[in-house]
Amino acid sequence: QRIQQSQKENPKDFILGRGWDQNDWEVKEFPTKIELDSLFPATPVVLERVDGHAYLVNQRALDKAGITTETKVDGGEILKKGSEITGVIIDNPMRMIYAIIPPESLDTRIRALKDAERICLDYGLTTVDDAGLDRATIELIDSLQQAGELQIRIYAMVGNSPSELDHYLENGPLKTDRLNVRSFKVYADGALGSRGAVLKKPYADQAGHYGAMVTPVSEIENLAARIAESDFQMNTHAIGDSANAVVLRAYTKALKDKPGRRWKIEHAQIIDSADFDYFKLGIIPSVQPTHATSDMYWAEDRLGADRMKGAYAFKKLLDRSGILALGTDFPVEQVSPFLTFYAAVARKDLNEYPEHGFQMQDALSREEALRGMTIWAAYSNFEEQEKGSIEVGKLADFTIYDEDLMQVPISEIPNIKVEHTYIGGKAVK
Repeated sequence: QRIQQSQKENPKDFILGRGWDQNDWEVKEFPTKIELDSLFPATPVVLERVDGHAYLVNQRALDKAGITTETKVDGGEILKKGSEITGVIIDNPMRMIYAIIPPESLDTRIRALKDAERICLDYGLTTVDDAGLDRATIELIDSLQQAGELQIRIYAMVGNSPSELDHYLENGPLKTDRLNVRSFKVYADGALGSRGAVLKKPYADQAGHYGAMVTPVSEIENLAARIAESDFQMNTHAIGDSANAVVLRAYTKALKDKPGRRWKIEHAQIIDSADFDYFKLGIIPSVQPTHATSDMYWAEDRLGADRMKGAYAFKKLLDRSGILALGTDFPVEQVSPFLTFYAAVARKDLNEYPEHGFQMQDALSREEALRGMTIWAAYSNFEEQEKGSIEVGKLADFTIYDEDLMQVPISEIPNIKVEHTYIGGKAVK
């Protein structure tokens, strides 16, 4: 209905959307393209799953991309029911669909960046880590910042395509007063919700299925060795316990005799008990607490009770690593840092479920959550000398709330409002 309404009000030759999640539906099964084919037989439709790791597309989009029942792509799936393609495309095969999506105009890209900045400033964010950017977007952000049209500070993780790697490794990190380009974003596996996360043992709810590596093991090892010879940081998406083990071993090997590199594992979502001690070696877990409270309703279905002991284990990760960087992972989750803080400490949803919190042995204290969103996050970006705390000599980037985050009843934290946001001592909200 929403797609039909949007198409009626603003007709497009190519329909794009995002946000579906079959785990939120009464019947928790992947959708199919049947209705899209009926409603939009001549217009390509591409609907991205909430986590960005799957598309639902119609037949017109499949035809334009050249995807047939014979198409094979490593590192993902083209789902079929019997001999027919269902329309759900997971992880690496998505690139074939992405290649046919029309590029946005420069005006649209600028408007999107400014709209995103306004949302972030309204929530009191002064620095955003943006993962997987291409060179064109980084250069656009830089030009807007230099022109005074973007105020927010960006820690940019470059996408690890061959051309981007070659360019940035040849030219080195880029640092201005608002932009810091000194890391690469790599994807080890997919997402748990779409069963793309790579597990050591099969999924509890799909016999014989282990997930799929988005980046092959050998390529992760080669990337780690190559990036280790530069001044860049490597930040790798890893969800499943097998994918995390692969990345932890690759980091440890590449960083031997190279202390202080602060490489991150983004999400570090499911860790085998045998692998937690890798985080004692200077590898930083970078986690998004609202993933725990979004996934808690169905995660055990995927993993089984035993693997849940190492899932969303923020406190255990902090105990091993000594620091923990916290983020939101928007647009997968909501932008609000108050929801991040609440999920980290209360481990409940907005209906205060479950009553006693989700796996509370891995909840963080308020101080730990605050540090994870400020000084530890800054440390993970090599920026702790300039931001992350209010001190003489540091940037005057700070936010004023209508309530004391450290004192209000925990149930009221999601409702805290931002009164003012300052960047470099200048009020930007």
